[in-house]
Amino acid sequence: MRVTISEIKAMKQRKEKIPMLTAYDYTTAKIVDEVGVPLILVGDSLGMVMLGYDSTIPVTMDEMIHHTKAVVRGANKALVVGDMPFMTYHINVSDALYNAGRFIQEGGAQAVKLEGGEVVAETVKRLIDCGIPVMGHIGLTPQSVYQLSGYKVQGQTAETAKRLLEDAQILQQAGAFSVVLECVPAALSKLITKKLSIPTIGIGAGPDCDGQVQVINDMLGLYSDFVPKHAKRYVKLADSIKKAVTDYVTEVKTRSFPTMKQSYTMDESILSGMITGTGTTTTVSKVKKPRGK
Repeated sequence: MRVTISEIKAMKQRKEKIPMLTAYDYTTAKIVDEVGVPLILVGDSLGMVMLGYDSTIPVTMDEMIHHTKAVVRGANKALVVGDMPFMTYHINVSDALYNAGRFIQEGGAQAVKLEGGEVVAETVKRLIDCGIPVMGHIGLTPQSVYQLSGYKVQGQTAETAKRLLEDAQILQQAGAFSVVLECVPAALSKLITKKLSIPTIGIGAGPDCDGQVQVINDMLGLYSDFVPKHAKRYVKLADSIKKAVTDYVTEVKTRSFPTMKQSYTMDESILSGMITGTGTTTTVSKVKKPRGK
C-alpha cells in the first residue's frame, strides 16, 4: 500500500518525525523506497544535480514528467511529490491545473509542490478542489532566486518572519497537506511548526520541524559543485565512483579486464570447421537479456 496524505498528517499528530528525500530516477527511487522513506520529492533541483543547469529556472515540464515517471516506477510505497517548475503555475489557475494534472495523470505522482505563500493560495485551493494534493514551499524559494538576490536565509527580520508565518497559515487554510520551510531560522521554524496543524518539512530550517528533506545527491556526496550549509554528507560516493572508474580504466589498459570469468564459452571445434571451410552450422550459447548500455 502506498503512503497517503492522511498518513503524513497523522505522523505529525503522533509526533513521529517525517523523513523525505529527493529522487530523480528508477534505481535511486527503488532504493529509497525499500528502506521505508515515506515521502519522495522529484525536485526541480534535478536541473542542477542531474541536468547541469546553473539553477532550477530552466527546468521544463517535460523534463519533470520524464523523471517523475521513472521515480514512480521505482517507488511502490512512498508518496511521490512532483515539483512544479518555474512559470508552470504562475500565469493563471488554468495553466496550473493543466500542469499539475500532467504530474498526476502522465507522471503518476500522488501530489505536487508549489513555491510561494499567499500569492499562490488561490491556485493551491483550486488544485485541491480538483483532487490534487498540494505541498507548499516557503522561505528560500529557488525559483525566485533573482528576486531574492541569491540563495539567502529568509525570515531574519520581524517583518519577514511575520510574513512567513502568515504565508504558512494561508497555505494551511488553502488546503495544503504540508509545507516545506527552506533556509528559515530554527526559532522561527519551531514557531511555525507549533502554530500549524499540518506537517512542516524543513531543509536548513532547524531540528524542530515535523520532518526533514534533503537532496539525495548532497546526502550521498555525489554533487560537489556546491554543498549547502544545511546538507550533511553521510557518505562520499563521488570519491568511491572515481576510484572504481580509475580501477576499470587501468584494468582495461593493462588487459586484466575482462577475464574468462566475464566471458562466454563455446565448442571451439566449430571454429576449426569455419577456418577450414567445412563448418556449416554454429551453436550460440543462450545469454541473459542485457540491461542495455
